[in-house]
Amino acid sequence: MISLSVIIPTYNPDAERFNKTLNGLKEQTLSFNHWELIVVDNNSSSGFSSQVDIAWQPNSNIVHEPKQGLTFARLKGFAEARGAIIVIVDDDNILAADYLEQVLHIFNKESKLGAVGGKSIPLFETAPPEWLSTFYSNLALRDLGDEVIMEGWSNKYPQSAPIGAGMALRKTALKTYMDKALVGKVKTTDRTALSLSSGGDNDMVIEVLKAGWLVAYHPALTLQHVIPAKRMETGYMAQLVNNTNRSWVQVLDSHGINPWNKIARWTVPLRKIKAWFTYKAWKNKVNFIRWQGACGTFEGLADSL
Repeated sequence: MISLSVIIPTYNPDAERFNKTLNGLKEQTLSFNHWELIVVDNNSSSGFSSQVDIAWQPNSNIVHEPKQGLTFARLKGFAEARGAIIVIVDDDNILAADYLEQVLHIFNKESKLGAVGGKSIPLFETAPPEWLSTFYSNLALRDLGDEVIMEGWSNKYPQSAPIGAGMALRKTALKTYMDKALVGKVKTTDRTALSLSSGGDNDMVIEVLKAGWLVAYHPALTLQHVIPAKRMETGYMAQLVNNTNRSWVQVLDSHGINPWNKIARWTVPLRKIKAWFTYKAWKNKVNFIRWQGACGTFEGLADSL
């Protein structure tokens, strides 16, 4: 019986990193009979399917989602999933060997739990610059310690809410999010080939909370997140922080919990110039990236007007 569905949305993945992700799943302590693997190909180049070996998992399938964007790929996976529990795995995540077994244990123990995540530990392909740790959260890296944290809806976003990498969800808790998607009310499409925006994880978590479920951070869940050299470059990080800040404002606004005042579009260039000096963006890489983040926030606040 399939109890759990692992969904990997992917677009032209790096072959070496993707194989590490698959090898991590191959080594899971949970019997293959109890879970399935769904790889969602989101418009990758031709020949992708023939390059992916998932035959080792008898309950596996590669499905295609022609609409570009991580949100669409995830929704495709959700629709295909047979398990009562869904685990989202990025194509650069390596789950600890007991990850899936721990997920089932946690959900069986906590009947009101809708979504849970754990530790996302960096696996750097090259030595990281010292300043990078300032932006770990933007890279979906986190470690909140060794205590379980569980929260419900309090009209604000919980600091312990699960991140997309390795997020496990009860499929019934996803109903309102999927219903919203069916009528075209899911506004964020997350990352695409041209954008580093995010927000889909947050949107899902808020819908789960609003539906009356709890969310949790659980230290028993650990994964490694592979960080290649490109993602440690200043230009990449500046675009990432800019795009994620912009989409973060948009998600909060869509749920009526945006704490900042909206701004007129014409004021954005002036605010960016002022922020350049406020953040002293010329001084170092951290300041420059933070300035880019402020620019993304201004754009998000203007978009929401």
